[in-house]
Amino acid sequence: MTRTIRRRDAADALDAQGDWPPQLSPLLRRVYAARGAHTYALAQPRLPQLLPPDALLGIDAAARLLADAMTAGRHIVVVGDFDCDGATACAVAVRGLRMLGAQQVSYAVPNRMVHGYGLSPALVEDLVGMRPEVLVTVDHGIACHAGIAAAKAHGWQVLVTDHHLPGELLPSADVIVDPNLPGDTFPSKALAGVGVMFYVLLALRRQLRDAGRFDGDPPDLSVLLDLVAVGTVADLVPLDANNRTLVAAGLRRLRAGRGCAGLHALIEVSRKQAPTLTTSDIGFSMAPRINAAGRLEDMALGIECLLCDDPRRAREFAEVLDGINAERRGVQQQMVGDAEAALAGLSFDIDSGRATVCLYREDWHPGVVGLVASKIKERVHRPAVAFAPSDAGSDLLRGSARSIAGFHIRDALAAVDAQHPGLIEKFGGHAMAAGLSLRLTDLPRFQTAFERCAAAMLSPELLQDVILSDGAMPPEACDIGTALALRDGGPWGQGFAEPLFDDVFEVVGWKILGEQHLKLELIWPGIAMKRLNAIHFGGWTGEPPALRSRIAYRLQPDDWRGGDAVQLVVVHREPAAA
Repeated sequence: MTRTIRRRDAADALDAQGDWPPQLSPLLRRVYAARGAHTYALAQPRLPQLLPPDALLGIDAAARLLADAMTAGRHIVVVGDFDCDGATACAVAVRGLRMLGAQQVSYAVPNRMVHGYGLSPALVEDLVGMRPEVLVTVDHGIACHAGIAAAKAHGWQVLVTDHHLPGELLPSADVIVDPNLPGDTFPSKALAGVGVMFYVLLALRRQLRDAGRFDGDPPDLSVLLDLVAVGTVADLVPLDANNRTLVAAGLRRLRAGRGCAGLHALIEVSRKQAPTLTTSDIGFSMAPRINAAGRLEDMALGIECLLCDDPRRAREFAEVLDGINAERRGVQQQMVGDAEAALAGLSFDIDSGRATVCLYREDWHPGVVGLVASKIKERVHRPAVAFAPSDAGSDLLRGSARSIAGFHIRDALAAVDAQHPGLIEKFGGHAMAAGLSLRLTDLPRFQTAFERCAAAMLSPELLQDVILSDGAMPPEACDIGTALALRDGGPWGQGFAEPLFDDVFEVVGWKILGEQHLKLELIWPGIAMKRLNAIHFGGWTGEPPALRSRIAYRLQPDDWRGGDAVQLVVVHREPAAA
């Protein structure tokens, strides 16, 4: 597979009204404009710009259901999920409901190996002993027909808060809040599960305030935005203007040291610094530690960490999560090695005729297959599905799918399901990620059907791995001031990509680090006095780098050397013409 660099359109249509701060560099203005943010208000949205909850279908009914439950003193049980979005959504729900005056609030979370995904009938039976009267699902529920029916049979009310795409039939919940419901007019369809729950709390607070339930000012729900930021970034939903508003506000809380004790403990065990925390730190360091609990152990550990207010106890939870994450890395490394061995010798060039990758091993862990699918997708730039047995001795497989831009993976699974009824036991998800289950004996049929579906939907252009660059960086701008401005100019993430530049450099020095990484010393052609340090993680291929290379890179502060030092983090390099 080959990768190509393509420069973004410079997008000259900057707002002539000039709301840009005078100190903002032309380079950062260019970066914002290339992402469609032609004014500073769009580039850096603040909380007053947050979309109001009114347009969310079912939001008022959800607020009434919760307000009535609180008035009657009913036992509300929040049912979480076993990923970071689900864990943060659960913590937001429990904390928020208690802040607003709910007296009986508990939570439960499925165990991946025991209950399967979401609100299943098996989980409902385990909840009976808790004697719930109202269930609130977070980050799931839209596909949990059987579990919701079982809960209703017990006489419980069910409020579904979710962001996944619904199927043709909706479950029999009392109320559903999901921005992707048919007929929902909420302008942002990109809310994560934690964002949906936060909006439900906003509507509930308004209803309680209008009913005169507060003495004085109502509780400040913005204190929950640290959790909203972490869950939103972790779930890789597009960072549209509304999500950037939520994430930026949460980041400000964390950087100021005002986040919850559990998140600050996770920052510490991740060896990050709160004042300079970035979305990359959340996505690559904090979120994996929360996710690890749901992958290998019990997500209740992660949720307890997020609910803990005692810094010492929170640190203990965070250290346990750190240890589980280390174990997860070992399991993942072995599984990715297995996957790469299975793909060795296969070509994924445009003319290879391969549109997908679908892998299975009987000794893989079902909690880690999503990470394997993600790694393989990145390596070969193809939609990838990885399967593992749902549990020991079972012929039911659990699969996780990851997609590439332009290929809606949940819609693709729906197309396979429509063409081959009964082949897929169940599925759900969104554009870039999905989960499914099927029988081991049906795996060959699924592989064929999925490949045919993708081949029909994917154009050769979509199968080309393209690196979008913000163009060249002026050599005089390559300094600590620019590096800090780029770092702090986000939040960057899905749909609002971190700035990436490309230039031709001369390689004047290089060495191998840790057997697989490459340390480079670079100069711009003709500017020998300005030498740059660069690191290419995983960049050692067994061949020396070309002396003249075109390099796609990010400019970052060099925390290792400190001071005013900067480094280029290489994303891609290729030989350049002399």
